Amino acid sequence: MDRWRGRVALVTGASVGVGAAVAQELVRCGMKVVGCARDVEKIQKLASECQSAGHSGVLVPFKCDLNNEEEILSMFAAIKEQHKGVDVCINNAGLAHPEHLLNGKTSGWKNMLDVNVLALCICTREAYQSMKERNVDDGHIININSMSGHRVVCSADGHFYSSTKYAVTALTEGLRQELREAKTHIRATCISPGVVETEFISRLYNNNAEIAAAVYSKFKPLEAIDIANSVTYVLSAPPHVEIGDVQMRPVEQMM
Repeated sequence: MDRWRGRVALVTGASVGVGAAVAQELVRCGMKVVGCARDVEKIQKLASECQSAGHSGVLVPFKCDLNNEEEILSMFAAIKEQHKGVDVCINNAGLAHPEHLLNGKTSGWKNMLDVNVLALCICTREAYQSMKERNVDDGHIININSMSGHRVVCSADGHFYSSTKYAVTALTEGLRQELREAKTHIRATCISPGVVETEFISRLYNNNAEIAAAVYSKFKPLEAIDIANSVTYVLSAPPHVEIGDVQMRPVEQMM
């Protein structure tokens, strides 16, 4: 990770869970991390914790609603003005609603598409343009995907969510191909975890902690730091190595 010291990473959805763990780990490795979310106060608290821990990098909180393209573009403009641009883009933000295919609400489907797919694409486009205009040829775009982007489990609550993650799988490979056509060495990776102990499940079921506890009691789930470690693993690969997809599950998870 030495070559990334002092360079700029954007982490979306950095207020909690995987995003917070990734942001903290990249700061520990000496990067300047712009962490964005709607709840910027949690990122501000995390930034103070990073500073108190004596990490060599810095966490810069940024309030951004990824449902709003104008806010995303304003964020990239601010990063350009204040930090020159983005060298690493971690598209981590994602959400799910238990909206079934046969009777789900269109608003829930649209929200999942806006955050899980469109915001990811907008951030990817803007990050690439930032790298291109500064002649950054060794940047990296990492999409935090899901095992739900590789198989469909028998649970109607997750079917539409799974479709958005299948899109991330296709988009990451499409991005890799376009980067090769552009004759750049910028790399593209998606990281696909199984069950991770975060706020994701409780948020899916309207902050119902009992349902989340039941899910996590079935077997030992992954922890957010496990995904953060996979991010640094991918970033640490030699310049000639492109890791396309990291699939990771708890050992006892069947599907």
